[in-house]
Amino acid sequence: MSMKKILIHAALLGMFACPLTATSQEPGPAPVAEETQANIDEGLQEAEAALAEDDADPAIQQESVPAADAPGSEKQIDLLELLLAGGHLMWPILAMSLLVVTFGTERALGLRRRKVLPPVLIEQLGKLGHQPGGLDPRKAYKLCQKYPSAAANVIRTMLLKVGRPHGELEHAVSEANEREAAHLYSNVRWLALAAAVTPLLGLLGTVWGMIKAFFVTANLPTGANKAEHLADGIYTALVTTFAGLAVAIPAAVLAHLFEGRIQKLFRELDETLLGLLPQLERFEGRLRVTRNPQGSPAAAQREDPTSQSGPQPPAAAPQ
Repeated sequence: MSMKKILIHAALLGMFACPLTATSQEPGPAPVAEETQANIDEGLQEAEAALAEDDADPAIQQESVPAADAPGSEKQIDLLELLLAGGHLMWPILAMSLLVVTFGTERALGLRRRKVLPPVLIEQLGKLGHQPGGLDPRKAYKLCQKYPSAAANVIRTMLLKVGRPHGELEHAVSEANEREAAHLYSNVRWLALAAAVTPLLGLLGTVWGMIKAFFVTANLPTGANKAEHLADGIYTALVTTFAGLAVAIPAAVLAHLFEGRIQKLFRELDETLLGLLPQLERFEGRLRVTRNPQGSPAAAQREDPTSQSGPQPPAAAPQ
C-alpha cells in the first residue's frame, strides 16, 4: 500500500473518531449532528475518489511493487559482451569455429553414398557379372567412367591389372583402397585438429585471464573491494574455456561420425571387390585391359615371348 493510501485511511479514521467522541461527551443539538454527518459523507466521497485515482495511476502501482518482486530485476549475462571481453585468444577460437563449419559442411556433402559408392554402379556391375560368359572387363571399365567416385577409381585400377597374377591384382586393389581412403580422410583430419587444439586455446586464455585478475587484485589500493574485482576477473577469464569447449565438442562429434561413415562405405566396397576378383581370375595370362589416349579401354591379347617370329638379333661375337 502506498503512502498516499495510508494517509487517506488515517484521515478517515480521524474523521470518524472525532465526531463520535464529541457526541458521547457533549451531546449537541440535531443540526450540529447533521452537519457533522454531511462532513463525514463529503470526506468519504473525496477519499474514495482519491483511492480510485491512485489505483488508476501506473506510476503509483509501480512504486507499490517491491524491488525484489519486480520483473526483470535479476541481472542477466550479456553473452556477446562477455565474448568480446574474452581477450585476444578469442580470435583463434573463432577461426577454429569457422574451420569446423567449413569442413563439416564439405565432408557432409562429399561423403554422400553416391559420391563414394554409387548404388547404380554396384547394381550395374552385379548385372554384368551374371551375364552369360561372366564379367566383361571392358564394359565394367566403361561403367566406372560413367559413374566417377572413389569406388570407381578402385575398380578401374583393378581392371587395368586384369591378366596379371592374382597376387599382383590384390596388391593393386589394396593400394588403391588406401589411396582413396586417405583422400576421403584428408579433410576429416582438420576437424580432429580443431577438436584437439581449441580446448587448449581456451585453457590458455583462462590461465592468462586468471593471472591478470590476481595481479589487478593484488595491486588494488587499500580499502578497495578485492573480492568483487577478483570475481569479475575470474568469470571473464573463464569465457575462453567455454568458447573452446563449445567449438571442440561439435568438431569431435563430426570427426567421429565421418570416420565411421568412411569405414562403413569401404567395408561395403571390399565386399563388392571380393565378388569381382574371382570372375577376373580366368583372364590371368590371357587378356590385359589398357587405356587409350582418349581414355577409353582397349583389350589386348598377351603374347607369348617364345612364339615371336621374324629375324633374331645377331649373337655377340666371342672376345
